[in-house]
Amino acid sequence: FIKNNRDYFIEFRDSNLYLSAVLFIIFTIIWVLAAGFGSPVALFAGFIFGKWFGVLFLIIGMSIGATGLYLIANFFFKEAIKEKFLTKFQNLEYKFKKSEFYFLLIYRFIGGIPFAISNVLPCMFNVKASNFFWATMIGMAPQLFLVSSIGAGLEKVIDQNLEAPSVMSMITSPDIYMPLILFFILILISIIIRKFFYK
Repeated sequence: FIKNNRDYFIEFRDSNLYLSAVLFIIFTIIWVLAAGFGSPVALFAGFIFGKWFGVLFLIIGMSIGATGLYLIANFFFKEAIKEKFLTKFQNLEYKFKKSEFYFLLIYRFIGGIPFAISNVLPCMFNVKASNFFWATMIGMAPQLFLVSSIGAGLEKVIDQNLEAPSVMSMITSPDIYMPLILFFILILISIIIRKFFYK
């Protein structure tokens, strides 16, 4: 499917970069509001727009969508979220109150909680929407950049092969394995930090 439709997507991007960027950002916002997770759209962003433009449009869309979901949850479902999750994550309350933006930034960077749930949990701690937005944008940037880079690498590998490449040939391409290695290193770092943060 990707091989057959690549030319259409690339041609549409080249002839309508502004429109395709706006449509992608809107789609990403809706995707996040519908409790979608980031990996598929991150790969698609890199595949269509390249790693630099891809991660820029992706971060904008995901940050707006995540903040929108946070605001909706904070307004309509705050008490229900507290009732369900407060006992499990009560240890985070002091950390958020101590330095809201700093801990939101770490919280976004290390992950460890399903994306949709991580967008609504801060409702329990009454964090500012502006802090939530900027911490999301900055904290998620490294992982989104790496996944977007993998998507850009996939586009390059597919473009250079007449036939759909095998999984092995894709993995052994530097455009794929370098971001993958960095992505796994980032995961290891986040796991180490997570043990202290959620302790």
